[in-house]
Amino acid sequence: MRTNTTSITSIRTVTIPVADQERALAFYTDVLGFEKRLDVAFGDGQRWIEVVPSGGGTTIALPPRGEVSPGVDTGIRLSTGSADDDHGTLRSKGVDVDPEILRLPGVPPMFSFRDPDGNRLYIVEQM
Repeated sequence: MRTNTTSITSIRTVTIPVADQERALAFYTDVLGFEKRLDVAFGDGQRWIEVVPSGGGTTIALPPRGEVSPGVDTGIRLSTGSADDDHGTLRSKGVDVDPEILRLPGVPPMFSFRDPDGNRLYIVEQM
């Protein structure tokens, strides 16, 4: 019997526009510590690359530059056990992070950072 809803069960991949796939791959794996889950050739000499936090399910794709320019607010929220620790670690690695961690009543501590292409992502502490 057909229902009025889909059978979608999860979010598989989100995409971040990048200008240089090698630079982006190095940032997401070497700086953020993500794992490379997929790196395959497709089309005319292009690559499809996906990275994921260790043990994570949803991947982040770093596709070849298309019509969308890098430097976007991705809206992607990454979960952490300690916003303070990650903020300090990323600052020490020279990542463009917010100067302060946002701390509002009833809201988990969080901050944003920019990847080498200026794409904004957020780190939110688990409550």
